[in-house]
Amino acid sequence: MPTIQLRREHLEAMIAHAREAAPAECCGLIGGLSGTRAESLYRLRNVNSEPEVRYEAAPEDLFAAQRQMRERGEELLAIYHSHPRATDPAPSETDVRQAFYPSATYLIIGLGGSGPVVKAFNISEREHRWHAVEYEITDE
Repeated sequence: MPTIQLRREHLEAMIAHAREAAPAECCGLIGGLSGTRAESLYRLRNVNSEPEVRYEAAPEDLFAAQRQMRERGEELLAIYHSHPRATDPAPSETDVRQAFYPSATYLIIGLGGSGPVVKAFNISEREHRWHAVEYEITDE
């Protein structure tokens, strides 16, 4: 069973964000209402001092996105970011170490190949491990 359902427009918006931010990593949140169905995408600015290899969401963007989610009755479903040079994206050591939201799905966009690749993961910072999960794309 897929961990989350993304609308095609969300997938396209994440890929566009990754391309715009390259060669830096992009980052953002996805909120939803039903526990699995994505409703809103929240772009966040990457303010890390090494944005080409790490991401850190701007605190004010993060707080604003969380406030909007609460106002809309959404919960955090997923966190996305890009690995601009990856052809087969997977969580880095830093991604695992900083996976502070264990119930969220982590989406990583790789832009290093002939076309973008988006993979989904569940990451356990506490257990220091990750595994790939399925996600579904809908046209609704």
